[in-house]
Amino acid sequence: MARKAIIIGAGPAGLTAGLEFLRRSDIVPVILEASNEIGGISRTIRYKGNRMDIGGHRFFSKSDRVMQWWMDLMPPDASAPSSDAAAAAPVEISYQGKKRVVSVPAHLTEEPPLRGLGPLLGDADSEDTEPRQDSPEDVAETVAVPEPANPDLVMLIRPRRSRIYYLRKFFDYPITLTANTLKNLGVTRMARVGASYMISRVHQIKPEKSLEDFLINRFGRELYLTFFKSYTEKVWGTPCHEISAEWGAQRIKGLSLTIAVKHFLKKAFSRKQSGELSQKGTETSLIERFMYPKFGPGQLWEHVADLIRQWGGEIHMGWRVDQLNFAEGPELRVVSIEAVSPAGERRTFAGDYFFSTMPMRELLRAMRTPVPANVLEVSDGLQYRDFITVGLLADRLKVTEPDGGLLKDTWIYIQEPDVLLGRLQIFNNWSPYLVSDSTKVWIGLEYFCYDTDDLWKMPDDKLKQFAIAEVAKIGILDAADVSDAHVVRVPKTYPAYFGTYSRFDEVKDFTNRIENLFLVGRNGMHKYNNQDHSMLTAMHAVDGILTGKVDKSALWEINTEQEYHEEKAKD
Repeated sequence: MARKAIIIGAGPAGLTAGLEFLRRSDIVPVILEASNEIGGISRTIRYKGNRMDIGGHRFFSKSDRVMQWWMDLMPPDASAPSSDAAAAAPVEISYQGKKRVVSVPAHLTEEPPLRGLGPLLGDADSEDTEPRQDSPEDVAETVAVPEPANPDLVMLIRPRRSRIYYLRKFFDYPITLTANTLKNLGVTRMARVGASYMISRVHQIKPEKSLEDFLINRFGRELYLTFFKSYTEKVWGTPCHEISAEWGAQRIKGLSLTIAVKHFLKKAFSRKQSGELSQKGTETSLIERFMYPKFGPGQLWEHVADLIRQWGGEIHMGWRVDQLNFAEGPELRVVSIEAVSPAGERRTFAGDYFFSTMPMRELLRAMRTPVPANVLEVSDGLQYRDFITVGLLADRLKVTEPDGGLLKDTWIYIQEPDVLLGRLQIFNNWSPYLVSDSTKVWIGLEYFCYDTDDLWKMPDDKLKQFAIAEVAKIGILDAADVSDAHVVRVPKTYPAYFGTYSRFDEVKDFTNRIENLFLVGRNGMHKYNNQDHSMLTAMHAVDGILTGKVDKSALWEINTEQEYHEEKAKD
């Protein structure tokens, strides 16, 4: 009989594992998804012909393997729009020192604006997972991408623009050294920023025990208080000094004020390289172009799900796993799992390998084997931040570009302290195909909360009015211009680095002992991974199974590279 891999969750990690097994082995993946949606938090929400991206998903990675995986499935769009008379121009998208020749509309090959300092919380950009090398030999290889077989199954090449809305003004994101920044902040505050940064370089906080320590060491206290502290605490609902420094390592790796200034100067004085998206050696929050599926991130994962079914895999929607059964004996080994449908039907799925992307707390409680009390204590104490998006369809925005046109931002970070709103997406700018009526503006208002908060429990109609009032209050639009709205709640979106997280190794050590159980993905590992990192955890687990050399410790090292990780045991 064919071997089976039972996979809990049809998000990026689970679907990647399923397709990898089918491409490279005779192992049959059986995927169980508790919801009725493909893609996890990378799914695309459909509402009256419009599409919403949950949290924003920019498709680029410094992993060659992930980039190749994406482009094999959905090549970059090589056709110019009918309104553009210019022929498609070949450009290079580079990353990890490798280059791929891509044809994109000529109007997208203009040099993007300079970028500098950042980032803030929640940027969904992908980060690198491997050591960087900057030798000239790394840029020698040029590889062509495949031609699209289906004009809709393509990646668009999108310019990145994000800004901060603070003091009812727009600041570049990441913050740039421009006259606009000086005008908005004032010379006095900018002088304090520079002075506090110099102090932070001389007097580093050691060891870095909290996110506050991490940020002050890299940006100085003044900049931390101006652009990081209040916004981060709005998002997490927890003081920065109570959040683990490891969060910074996951989301703000390698970036500092020094790197941002160097990037600014390099861009200012280097020759323009038309059409090039350079990712090699560039920190995540400074990257200026990305790929994006034509109809949103869920399009790619729905395509992957279709391929899994076509190639003999199974995907069972609406089945919630509530039990893991173990073999008898001293060795920890899963033999089957049980799941329940919405109608109450129960099924048992036996297999040889088991992958979990379900939240750690639920996984440990579902195990039908003795779990040490300390492990359960830690898993039960792990916390999550939940997420709400309110989509608004409007005739226009009050804030515009200087020429009166629609803002070009994909994301706007709302740092105003008098509203709960955290971020704002303009879906028109992620892809024009996300909006059914091109004369309308389709935006997403993003809120961060706990599922016990009043905001989470608020009825949809009341929440819509609340969101409209907030965005009108800060001058983004007039409430009268909103014609429709839609609410999406996403539980357990952000695994938190507080609560019992300081003892997380106790859970990790126990689950690593379960021979044929592999924890992958963001919630599966309780790790604030990006989409590409989640995919890499699944890829590496499959690699280990197929080669017979499973190294679970290597999975936990993906997206981990700060010095204090090496010193964590001593601390």
